[in-house]
Amino acid sequence: MPAGLRIGSLRRTLISFRAPKPHPDRFCPLASSSQSASCSSRSLLSSFILGLPSRRSLCSSSQVPRRPHTSRMSPTPRLRRVDPCVVSEIVALISGDSDDLESKLRLLNLSPSHALLSEALRALNDRGVSALRFFGWVLGSYPDFRPNSETYNLIVLNLGLFDDYSTMHRVFDEISSKGHCLTGKAFSFLAARGADVIKDSVRELVELLSRVGGSCRGSGIFSLIKLLCSMNAFDLAISVMEETTRRTSYYNVLIAAKCRNLDFQGARDVFDEMRRFGCDPNTKSYNYLLGSLFKNKRVVEACELLQAMEDLGYLPDSETFEVVLVHACKANRMSFAIKFLDQMLSEGSKSLATHAAFIKGYFRSGHAEDAYQYVVDMSMKDKCSVNMNFSLLAKLYCVSGRIDEAGRILYEMMGKGLKPNFPVCMRVMKALHKISRGDLASELKTKFLQFSLPTDGR
Repeated sequence: MPAGLRIGSLRRTLISFRAPKPHPDRFCPLASSSQSASCSSRSLLSSFILGLPSRRSLCSSSQVPRRPHTSRMSPTPRLRRVDPCVVSEIVALISGDSDDLESKLRLLNLSPSHALLSEALRALNDRGVSALRFFGWVLGSYPDFRPNSETYNLIVLNLGLFDDYSTMHRVFDEISSKGHCLTGKAFSFLAARGADVIKDSVRELVELLSRVGGSCRGSGIFSLIKLLCSMNAFDLAISVMEETTRRTSYYNVLIAAKCRNLDFQGARDVFDEMRRFGCDPNTKSYNYLLGSLFKNKRVVEACELLQAMEDLGYLPDSETFEVVLVHACKANRMSFAIKFLDQMLSEGSKSLATHAAFIKGYFRSGHAEDAYQYVVDMSMKDKCSVNMNFSLLAKLYCVSGRIDEAGRILYEMMGKGLKPNFPVCMRVMKALHKISRGDLASELKTKFLQFSLPTDGR
């Protein structure tokens, strides 16, 4: 069907709708468901493993309780991009659901924009008020207005609050025809459903997405699984895969969620299930677990996992490198980290987080001068990160009470034509005034303002 006819059909359908009754179980609490690298890269990983304590069984991790699920949808935080009084007036009119609603909306003399529509839809969703008549009025009154992906996701959420799957089907068709994608926000109405009701809702959504296909199906299935995992509804997430398809990317969402819950054994069980169904893990699968183990100071288990990755032939990627490097810096193994960084850079892998880890690592270990030298050295090797590195260094000097040195770092970088991070610059200048170094603060201000001056285009 041509795109023009399709959206025209959607407009006509929406214009004719009146507000339905909200789902009776909308505020029922949900009960949780049960539960390409070179040889040198690999040798560096091995040397890191060998330099740490002896092995411990991977199965020794204990199960931890899941986080409780909140029973109500949290109000959506808003950016003040439109006049809140206009949004409040729109919401008040729509909530009244009067017969002449459309006439009253016309009297507001609105200029529809994506920002205005999104703000209004968020407010209506937070209050549990149907947005169908308003959305239909916008489409009918302003035929040149084209909703964006955010708007479509918000209207899907609104339809879900009222179990209006027939209209949702039409919206899904429109989303796919425009190549837009669904996000977890579209399905967040599920978070307020009771344990029995949510199964029927998920089944209905999967059937709709499967019928529609296109970008809507691909993004919708992934986002639905991700949302269910965030709700600890892992059995439902797996049931979605059973009804559609088992993919590594879907299982990776489960692994990440288990790791966030500190359920490391549960994450390992997901690896076993993947292999059982012929869905092999990838490096990203391991990186989720690896990063979480390091973050929670389970170093021995993390090293076991690194060794297992190498034994199974999984090549570390830039994210693996970064995880190992950040931990090495925190563990004050700076000489190893430098060698590892050189290997990363030689293979074209760069990361601002990696540089930050080095700079902070040197500071934590009491080697501020080495941190400075690192920043200087990296300004030649990785020019994309030089502004961030100097700004972070100045901030660390300032936080540690070495205000005068922080000021000199900023003075040096601006002398090289590098613009510092504005909040860092302001913080250092205020601190300089407090220690009676207003002279240096004034010089920094003068230099910083030069970056705002228009250049001579002649």
